[in-house]
Amino acid sequence: MLCAIYKSPKKANTYLFVKTRDDFSDAPAALMTTFGKPILVTLVNLATKQKLGFADLKKVTNNLIDKGYYLQLPPPQENLLTEHKNRLKSQRENSPRDSN
Repeated sequence: MLCAIYKSPKKANTYLFVKTRDDFSDAPAALMTTFGKPILVTLVNLATKQKLGFADLKKVTNNLIDKGYYLQLPPPQENLLTEHKNRLKSQRENSPRDSN
Protein backbone atom coordinates (compact mmCIF):
# COMPACT_ATOMS: atom_id res chain seq x y z
CA MET A 1 0.00 0.00 0.00
CA LEU A 2 1.42 3.35 -1.05
CA CYS A 3 0.80 6.42 1.05
CA ALA A 4 1.92 10.02 1.19
CA ILE A 5 3.18 11.58 4.40
CA TYR A 6 2.79 15.28 5.10
CA LYS A 7 4.00 17.43 7.97
CA SER A 8 2.05 20.24 9.54
CA PRO A 9 3.39 23.78 9.28
CA LYS A 10 1.34 24.71 12.36
CA LYS A 11 1.93 21.80 14.73
CA ALA A 12 5.46 20.57 15.39
CA ASN A 13 6.10 16.84 14.89
CA THR A 14 2.58 16.27 13.56
CA TYR A 15 2.20 14.18 10.41
CA LEU A 16 -0.71 13.22 8.20
CA PHE A 17 -0.66 9.97 6.22
CA VAL A 18 -3.04 9.75 3.25
CA LYS A 19 -3.65 7.02 0.67
CA THR A 20 -3.19 9.24 -2.37
CA ARG A 21 -0.80 12.14 -2.84
CA ASP A 22 -2.54 15.52 -2.42
CA ASP A 23 -5.94 13.90 -1.72
CA PHE A 24 -7.15 15.08 1.67
CA SER A 25 -10.84 14.43 0.99
CA ASP A 26 -11.09 11.74 3.70
CA ALA A 27 -9.60 13.97 6.42
CA PRO A 28 -12.14 16.03 8.40
CA ALA A 29 -12.27 19.74 7.55
CA ALA A 30 -11.60 20.69 11.19
CA LEU A 31 -8.46 18.56 11.17
CA MET A 32 -7.21 20.20 7.98
CA THR A 33 -7.84 23.68 9.43
CA THR A 34 -5.83 22.85 12.54
CA PHE A 35 -3.16 20.99 10.57
CA GLY A 36 -2.55 23.83 8.12
CA LYS A 37 -1.35 23.56 4.51
CA PRO A 38 0.25 20.10 4.32
CA ILE A 39 3.92 19.92 3.34
CA LEU A 40 4.86 16.71 1.52
CA VAL A 41 7.60 14.80 3.33
CA THR A 42 7.73 11.51 1.43
CA LEU A 43 5.87 8.76 -0.38
CA VAL A 44 6.10 5.35 1.26
CA ASN A 45 5.18 1.82 0.25
CA LEU A 46 3.91 0.41 3.54
CA ALA A 47 3.97 -3.13 2.14
CA THR A 48 7.78 -3.04 2.05
CA LYS A 49 8.16 -1.67 5.59
CA GLN A 50 8.56 -3.72 8.74
CA LYS A 51 8.21 -0.69 11.01
CA LEU A 52 7.86 3.07 10.92
CA GLY A 53 9.76 5.66 12.93
CA PHE A 54 7.23 6.60 15.61
CA ALA A 55 3.93 5.24 14.31
CA ASP A 56 2.66 1.69 14.58
CA LEU A 57 2.70 0.22 11.05
CA LYS A 58 -0.41 -1.91 11.59
CA LYS A 59 -2.35 1.00 13.07
CA VAL A 60 -1.35 3.29 10.17
CA THR A 61 -2.37 0.68 7.60
CA ASN A 62 -5.70 -0.03 9.32
CA ASN A 63 -6.52 3.67 9.61
CA LEU A 64 -5.69 4.27 5.96
CA ILE A 65 -8.02 1.43 4.96
CA ASP A 66 -10.84 2.34 7.37
CA LYS A 67 -10.68 6.15 7.47
CA GLY A 68 -8.52 7.09 4.50
CA TYR A 69 -5.98 8.92 6.67
CA TYR A 70 -3.81 8.56 9.77
CA LEU A 71 -2.76 11.43 12.03
CA GLN A 72 0.51 11.05 13.91
CA LEU A 73 0.74 13.37 16.90
CA PRO A 74 3.94 14.08 18.80
CA PRO A 75 4.48 12.21 22.06
CA PRO A 76 3.26 14.16 25.10
CA GLN A 77 5.88 16.42 26.63
CA GLU A 78 7.05 15.28 29.99
CA ASN A 79 6.46 17.69 32.83
CA LEU A 80 9.88 17.93 34.45
CA LEU A 81 8.58 19.77 37.52
CA THR A 82 6.01 17.06 38.26
CA GLU A 83 8.63 14.39 37.65
CA HIS A 84 11.00 16.11 40.10
CA LYS A 85 8.30 16.50 42.76
CA ASN A 86 7.33 12.82 42.45
CA ARG A 87 10.96 11.78 42.80
CA LEU A 88 11.39 13.94 45.93
CA LYS A 89 8.19 12.54 47.43
CA SER A 90 9.34 8.99 46.75
CA GLN A 91 12.72 9.68 48.33
CA ARG A 92 11.07 11.11 51.47
CA GLU A 93 8.74 8.13 51.77
CA ASN A 94 11.59 5.63 51.36
CA SER A 95 14.16 7.35 53.56
CA PRO A 96 14.78 6.05 57.11
CA ARG A 97 13.11 8.14 59.81
CA ASP A 98 14.94 9.50 62.84
CA SER A 99 13.90 7.66 66.00
CA ASN A 100 14.75 10.44 68.52
